[in-house]
Amino acid sequence: MPNYICTTCGVQYANSDSPPERCPICEDARQYVNWKGQEWTTLEQLRAEHSNVIQPVDTNLTGIGTEPKFAIGQRALLVQTPQGNVLWDCISLIDSATVEAIAAKGGISAIAASHPHFYAAMVEWSHAFDGAPIYIHAADQGWIMRPDPAIVFWEGKTHQLSEDITLICCGGHFAGGTVLHWASGADGRGALLTGDIIQVIPDRRYVSFMYSYPNLIPMSPEAVSGIVEAVQPFSYDRIHGGWWEYRVLKDAKASVAHSAARYIGAIKGEWSPARVP
Repeated sequence: MPNYICTTCGVQYANSDSPPERCPICEDARQYVNWKGQEWTTLEQLRAEHSNVIQPVDTNLTGIGTEPKFAIGQRALLVQTPQGNVLWDCISLIDSATVEAIAAKGGISAIAASHPHFYAAMVEWSHAFDGAPIYIHAADQGWIMRPDPAIVFWEGKTHQLSEDITLICCGGHFAGGTVLHWASGADGRGALLTGDIIQVIPDRRYVSFMYSYPNLIPMSPEAVSGIVEAVQPFSYDRIHGGWWEYRVLKDAKASVAHSAARYIGAIKGEWSPARVP
């Protein structure tokens, strides 16, 4: 039986002899159902119509994205460390060419995801790399659409995968919304991999925060403050968001602080460009 994949959010479901009737992730207020109605595909169909692009993003950081664009269009990131490689966030397509290319870079020792919109085919990826554990915050356990023994639910504010890599629960977009801190990233200055828990915007000096991006539902000031507080103890100079080129290349920690102040001021009706850079 196939594991059907929602064409709108890209999340893969448990195997079934016919497509699920609905996609709870897309029916949630943070997402949306296709205008034409709920539609599904399979990994086999994806392989016939799409391929993955694998290319360097930064030192010891490799991006993996699907072309033509599928679903939300995010790209995954492979963090390469001496303690083992970590796949951050996920995409729906995995094929033999991708497995070969990633294996040549040392494979995958662990997988971690920021939130349900980026779960994609994470179980399929785990199976392709010897059952690599998938780390998901327990607060988002109810959004798992393909359960698997490889999934490890963690609790609390942080979870250390290695000396170099720490998962940080920020909440906000989802209760278990997570970012990854890479101490050796940005050539030793530290980097955050954020998906859209902290969203890099087209003006890459800044970031933003939303409860729902497609439906333009803002986040509360308290939730934004909670995100900033969660990452405050960590040093980082660069942010890698969820899409190609969505990166804050320098002074990222200051960018988060300035962006949060601007956002909270705007929500409260207190912000003006003269007061917040």
